[in-house]
Amino acid sequence: MFGGIRMKRPLIGITSYVEPARFTVWEMTVALLPYTYIEQVVRAGGQPVVLPPAGEPAALVGRLDGLILAGGGDIDPARYGEQPGDKTGYIRKFRDEAEFAILAAALDAGLPYLGVCRGLQVLNVALGGTLHQHLPDVVGHTGHSPAPGEFGHLPIHPTPGTRLAKALGDDPVTVPHYHHQSIDHLAPPLTITATADDGTIEAVELDSHPFTLAVQWHPEAATDCTLFESLVAAC
Repeated sequence: MFGGIRMKRPLIGITSYVEPARFTVWEMTVALLPYTYIEQVVRAGGQPVVLPPAGEPAALVGRLDGLILAGGGDIDPARYGEQPGDKTGYIRKFRDEAEFAILAAALDAGLPYLGVCRGLQVLNVALGGTLHQHLPDVVGHTGHSPAPGEFGHLPIHPTPGTRLAKALGDDPVTVPHYHHQSIDHLAPPLTITATADDGTIEAVELDSHPFTLAVQWHPEAATDCTLFESLVAAC
């Protein structure tokens, strides 16, 4: 039930950005989300609900069937004990506060969870891990984020036997990337379930949770919706 209306589709909350934007005749601060997230959730059989980082979004967990933490700017490095590097940017502390709170509530409730890009990083930091603040300094190339507004297309290697491999198969899969940060120290509760050719951690799972899967790439920008179908099925 949601607002007294019985939903036939599982209700999937998706976190959103708050950024300046221009549309029709307006230019103002808006809560926004790439529409590809909406399309993928609907295609997978879910009912998307956009969650702005305002009020008390964590209180909505009991009314949701699943949660997606979407991509976005960098997490405040203070959350993992570091100062911001010179390439770290688009930090929105209000978004950090909202998303760390809703993630904690979702994990406590056993709510099925899919983390996308930033959503993987929030999960790792929330459970005690750290991040590489600028991945090109580590791997020596910019293939994971080749240019502003341009996805990189690199293969990832799923770990056989994991939820990810059950969804995507055991063979390498080329997926759209757009990230300049990644996991450095892995949070102890997490298991690595995919890596890139250069060793970058590209997916993790939380084995102790009914369904917690997070990927560093952008499945919402892919033609395949298997990961969204897996989330909806778990709901």
